[in-house]
This record gives sequence, C-alpha cells and structure tokens, in this order.
Amino acid sequence: MTALDTVLVAGSLHYDILVEADHLPRRDETAVGRRWYPKFGGKGGNQAVAVARAGVRARMLGAVGADDFGRHLRAGLQAGGVDDRFVATLPGVGSGMSVAILDAAGDYAATIVSGANLAVPTGPILDAALWAGVGLVVLQNEVPEALNLAVARQARARGIRTLLNAAPARELSPDLAALIDVLVVNAVEAEMMGAAEVRGLDAAAEAAERLAGRFDCVVVTAGGEGLAAWTAKEKRLILPAEKVDVVSTHGAGDAFIGTLAANLLRGVAFAECCRRASKAAALHVAGKTAPVVG
Repeated sequence: MTALDTVLVAGSLHYDILVEADHLPRRDETAVGRRWYPKFGGKGGNQAVAVARAGVRARMLGAVGADDFGRHLRAGLQAGGVDDRFVATLPGVGSGMSVAILDAAGDYAATIVSGANLAVPTGPILDAALWAGVGLVVLQNEVPEALNLAVARQARARGIRTLLNAAPARELSPDLAALIDVLVVNAVEAEMMGAAEVRGLDAAAEAAERLAGRFDCVVVTAGGEGLAAWTAKEKRLILPAEKVDVVSTHGAGDAFIGTLAANLLRGVAFAECCRRASKAAALHVAGKTAPVVG
C-alpha cells in the first residue's frame, strides 16, 4: 500500500508586491512609502511551502499565466520544495497578483487580482497521479468554489480528509460544507458564517462550538490573542498566542495552515497540531521565517 505522505494544496498563487509605509492610507490619501519589494504569495502557494517546511511532502494544484510573474511563482514553488507538476501555465491569462501595504506596526491591507487563479483547469482532478500518496487536502477561498467542490468531492470519494481555510470570507454552499472535515477561520470569517461577534478567546471558543454543528472540527484564530477550537473528541480547546515582537503579520495565517496540515497528516494529536502551527505563525510574525526564493 502506498504511504499517505503528501498534502495536496489546491488554491491560489499570487505575485505579491509589498510596500512599506508608516501607516495605511485613508480614503483619498496618498501615503508615502519607504520601500517596495516582490514576494512569492497566494494563500495556496504560501500554505504549500509551509507544508514542505514542516517536513511533509506538498503538491500544488493551481495555475499561473505565461508571464514573468508566473515564472517567478513556479520557481518559488520549486525552491520551497513543492511538487508543481499540476500547476498549469495558461497562455493569454495574467498570473494572479496582489499589492499589499505594511504599516509600521506590522499590520497590512491588500488588494488581489486573481487572474489565472480563476481559470485553474479541472481535468487534472481526475488524474490518479495527482492523488498518489495524498492523505490530506487543503483548500482556500481565493479560487472559484466550483474548483474547491470538485477537489473535495474527489477527496471524499477516495477517503481523504479535507481542510478548508475559508479565507477570504464568502458564502459557503451546503454542498461544499458537507465535504469539509476541518474548518479554519479567523474572527471576521467566523462571524460571517453565523457566529456571534468574536472578541477574545472565550468568544472564539463559543464561535468554534457553534460552527462545530456543521463541521467535525473547527479552529477559530484570534490574531495576536491566540486560537480556540472544537472537536468531537477534544471538545473545547483554548490556546493563547506566544508573545513576540511583530515584524509583519503578512502570511502568518498561511504559515499556521501549512504547519497544521502537515501535523494532521502525521497523525499528531490535535491539540499538539495547533500548538505547533501557532509556533510557526509566531516565528513568521517575528520575521524568523526565511523568505521563499523564486
């Protein structure tokens, strides 16, 4: 029997342009930045690299354009140790990209242009080679729900668990929700899915328990405060965040997801999975994670 040693990440790839400024601009304001630089990104790409950094095989299903951004993104996957055989290069379609502004406190705001992420081919989903060794699937909301639904259906048919990082927030269809084994959301996303306002870890725990009526396992992250989770086995879990000096919060959630997925695949106890994922996010926020070279 083939060992289930691979996490399949189906999702987005973005060429990120980061701008550092003292503060985020207000409406109609032109803020002056200090510097800008490119960065490998997209929730899917970042999470796949985080899986590989956690020591687990990562495979990516996605798409880039036939352009310089796309070449940079593919090089980033390869440099990060991710299997990119199922990342399509689409002629006539621009690669996904984003512009993010980081303020002096390390917070950020971003705008994405999805490009090729809206046209990921679905044919490979039926390819047995895509699924070889896969023991866990990771999805996000930066690609069309139709793609997530097709991947989740194949995963369920093959007896593979599916983790959905429901970000950015959008309405989740009942068909997709029924195929999700692990749901990870932040406070805003939890509220948009029907939880009460999330202020603090106790509220995050209540939100996780409420959402657990629809999902087997729910994790609600609360930024610098930590996380709360609910599972049928462990019930309520509250984990305060490790306190670190913030360099940048950009990509911290993806470091969390990738590390969580890698440890779930290994069969690590759920509470310990969350602790390791939180540690990875804290290191990322503190600027102690090496950038992806692409």
